[in-house]
Amino acid sequence: MYPSSIKKIIDQFLTLPGIGPKTAERLALSIASRPKSKIEEFINSFVGLENLKVCQMCRNFADTNPCEICSSTSRDKFTICVVSTPKELEAIERTHKYNGLYHTLGGLIDPIMGITPDKLFIKELTERIKNENTKELILAFDTSIQGEATITYLKNILVNLGVKITRLAKGIPMGTDIEYTDEITLTSALENRKELN
Repeated sequence: MYPSSIKKIIDQFLTLPGIGPKTAERLALSIASRPKSKIEEFINSFVGLENLKVCQMCRNFADTNPCEICSSTSRDKFTICVVSTPKELEAIERTHKYNGLYHTLGGLIDPIMGITPDKLFIKELTERIKNENTKELILAFDTSIQGEATITYLKNILVNLGVKITRLAKGIPMGTDIEYTDEITLTSALENRKELN
């Protein structure tokens, strides 16, 4: 029987997505077996989350508001790459081939799961396009039913705003998450993006 301190850690890991009882137990025991200095270092990394912000422009997690990307003077201010979550933003940044801005929707349209357009940062995206003189919008979503539904919805509501709307090329296999796509495939999809008619 584990002591209550380890049980509490296991219970906390079980609240995370994709973590089952065995994984939670393994992680908790791994942390408990570390030297005290490493445990303190691990705990302190969570304390920093208290100061975490959400960028008012792109809706990505950040240390500052606006974030480093949105406040950069070297980025292309007229191109916005729209992603569903910060994971996709990080995947595209790892390619080092995109130098524009981002907008994080906070998910993809999925009525079955209760995610309707009003629950995403679509209104904020529309306002950005109008206020920032955006020239191109790159829709970078997973090649899934939800991704396709979100692309169709955005295309329909943004078509009259005078912005060029493109999507990643079909180099990403259907059903593949962007965050798990290798940099070469993602770079190719980004560079060969197609305009939506």
